[in-house]
Amino acid sequence: MKTFIQCIIFAILTFTSPFLDAQEKIIVCPNELQQEWANAEIGVIIHFDMPVFHPDYNWRQFGTHPSPSTFNPSSLDTDQWIHTAKSLGAKYAVLVAKHCSGFSLWPTTAHEYSIKNSPYKNGKGDIVAEFVASCRKYGIKPGIYASTTANGFLHVDNPGLVKKGSPVTQEEYNKIVETQLTELWSNYGKLFEIWFDGGVLSQQNGGADILTLIQRLQPNSIAFQGPYGYPNLIRWVGNEEGNSPYPCWATADATTSADGVQKIKGLYGNPHGNYWCPGEADFTLRRNDSFQGGWFWRANEDHLIFSTDELLLKYETSVGRNTNMLLGLVIDKNGLVPDADVKRAKEFGDIIRKTFSKPIRKISGKGYELSIRLNKETNISRIVLSEDIAFGERVLKYKLKGLCNGKWIQLSEGSCIGHKRIEHFPTHSLSVVKLEIEEAKDNPVIKSFAIY
Repeated sequence: MKTFIQCIIFAILTFTSPFLDAQEKIIVCPNELQQEWANAEIGVIIHFDMPVFHPDYNWRQFGTHPSPSTFNPSSLDTDQWIHTAKSLGAKYAVLVAKHCSGFSLWPTTAHEYSIKNSPYKNGKGDIVAEFVASCRKYGIKPGIYASTTANGFLHVDNPGLVKKGSPVTQEEYNKIVETQLTELWSNYGKLFEIWFDGGVLSQQNGGADILTLIQRLQPNSIAFQGPYGYPNLIRWVGNEEGNSPYPCWATADATTSADGVQKIKGLYGNPHGNYWCPGEADFTLRRNDSFQGGWFWRANEDHLIFSTDELLLKYETSVGRNTNMLLGLVIDKNGLVPDADVKRAKEFGDIIRKTFSKPIRKISGKGYELSIRLNKETNISRIVLSEDIAFGERVLKYKLKGLCNGKWIQLSEGSCIGHKRIEHFPTHSLSVVKLEIEEAKDNPVIKSFAIY
């Protein structure tokens, strides 16, 4: 598979003088893997680490890491985790195999701070293997998060630098990183997404050669904040609240798609950027003022779960703004998604399906104007637009209008459509709905124009 397809189209844009002035237009098109990722739309990310058993533990207090003997979930069931994700409507799941503590959920050979020295399954357990097996059982695409930038056990802090007093040198830590990533990327089959929270420390700044490793072992994965130079990168949207900026273009400048250590110039992307690097909006099922920002479980916090109305809004401001949504699920000390979270995840999935599964009308087409004519005036409050991104993001500016009591009214206007744009506006009784594209790079290709 080619890593990038660039559709370069030369067109005459305008006459600025008596002479013909031609300007190059570049339309960057995603490869098949990138299209598959966009079509997935919904994923989950699952955190399970030492803070679940030791809520007072601070990984930055080096040398205070809890003993592996205290990691002992009594009823761990990865099938239950993935069944919960399935009820939400998730198409992929990312397991946090190693968070900032440094404790590893698989029996790594890199060091001793891992599940192999815990009571779980008498040291013979491998939660990463169980997770991947459950994903394959339920038809969910598996992904793995393994932080390279932080490791409390080894006294390593962002952006992957060994601190004074560490039991290892920077060179030794780099070897540990390479060993662990090789294990994770070699022993569990093809991965749909790889997460580098906080990016990676580049080789130029003293880090490991992550780029060569991922290109060799998992070349067909999507990488969140992965190494600069890797083609299948995705980027952060700037918050953990499910609120993508608008517009949020899938194309970006080289600086925007660089590794997470480098300063990002723009969270909005760039409609004229040279790289396909879409955003992923990660947010939690529990409120951000709950334990560890809602990413980890703590007892007596079920009341801090977001309502379905709040979650639906997050869906509309993530998936509905041309990004994928990645919902954080917590695992309790027994090794299960808590009952309250299971219930709310299904309710969240149900309200998405109820709201968007049955459009009043849906059409597709090419060109700068598309209309839907109804048999009678109908109450409409949402319109969902999708470009066929196989041809790139072409639309730059549009308006939505409706015919109400014989008069045209403007319902909304915008710029970026991309894979999906959800427009939510006050209910109007309309007989015709019209999409007017005012500016585009080339002839627009609208995959779906649906009214609800």
